[in-house]
Amino acid sequence: MKSFFEEGAYDELSSRLNNLNKDTTANWGKMNVGQMLHHCQMPLNIILEKKDYGVKPNWLVNLFFKKSMYSDKPWRKNLPTAPGFKIMAKKDFEAEKNEITSLLNELNTQRQRNDWQPHPAFGAMTKDQWGKMQYKHLDHHFRQFGV
Repeated sequence: MKSFFEEGAYDELSSRLNNLNKDTTANWGKMNVGQMLHHCQMPLNIILEKKDYGVKPNWLVNLFFKKSMYSDKPWRKNLPTAPGFKIMAKKDFEAEKNEITSLLNELNTQRQRNDWQPHPAFGAMTKDQWGKMQYKHLDHHFRQFGV
């Protein structure tokens, strides 16, 4: 699995993001494109230490789910979403695209950083684990919308 911090990953993800438009439809799942973009901002806000969304450590989640966050195996379609990360409200595509673009740009400016804080649910993670998790989450949802 690629890492967000690898050379070229930011450019690839930005290009895929720019291939989305307000009429892009999902190949699976319940979110529309605006909701997906809002949802994808949440892990970016966590790594950038902007919001923690009330996420708390959970040993059961850590035991069974943490490694899948950054493993090389892509996530399967229709995985359940943690309740606090479900987006049900209508979202404006352009506003959400602008916000996620800003977050991706900010994270890219920090790609040389090595001192990442622990994840609020998963605890200590290496830079490589953080980078793979960010890439994998975005890749999953971009594939969901065919980009």
